[in-house]
Amino acid sequence: MQKEIWPGGALLAPVPPALVSCGSLEAPAVLTVGWTGIVNTRPPRTYVSIRPERNSYPIIKERGEFVINLPTARLARAVDLCGCRSGRQVDKFALAHLTPSPASAVTAPLIEECPVSLECRVFQSIPLGSHEMFLADILAVQVDAALLDEAGRLCLEKADLLAYAHGGYFALGKQLGSFGYSVRKKKKRQPKR
Repeated sequence: MQKEIWPGGALLAPVPPALVSCGSLEAPAVLTVGWTGIVNTRPPRTYVSIRPERNSYPIIKERGEFVINLPTARLARAVDLCGCRSGRQVDKFALAHLTPSPASAVTAPLIEECPVSLECRVFQSIPLGSHEMFLADILAVQVDAALLDEAGRLCLEKADLLAYAHGGYFALGKQLGSFGYSVRKKKKRQPKR
């Protein structure tokens, strides 16, 4: 494999194109972010990186709360719209046909149409240059009950979550393995009797 060397850049894909909601039920705001992820498991912590010129930036900065909502492939158009339009000019919830719903641990609303919502409270923010990173504790997670099996296990593969890579939106494809499958010992076949 021959590789070219390019200058450093923000080329890491695919990423979840998350719908980040903030504000309140009475005055909800939403934006699409690609810069998000998990930074710690105990306690559960995440981040979003947002440009200061975005309409939602001062809301999150002032209130210190937001919700990361994971959209389905069916919501691709809404995700794109919420990333291209400004909340200063339009009500993106109305324009994208999204429904703000109460969260359980924060005053920021979650998005009813998203099957998974992470309720977050900022504990630190770091100006990085073009973006400011908001590090947050994940206080609660709301999951669509339809994604749970009979034993209560989350079957996230049923959610049809959306992915974003190099300017395109993608539905996730088939599962290729599961965590630890490369090192699991194969079960010995029992002889037929």
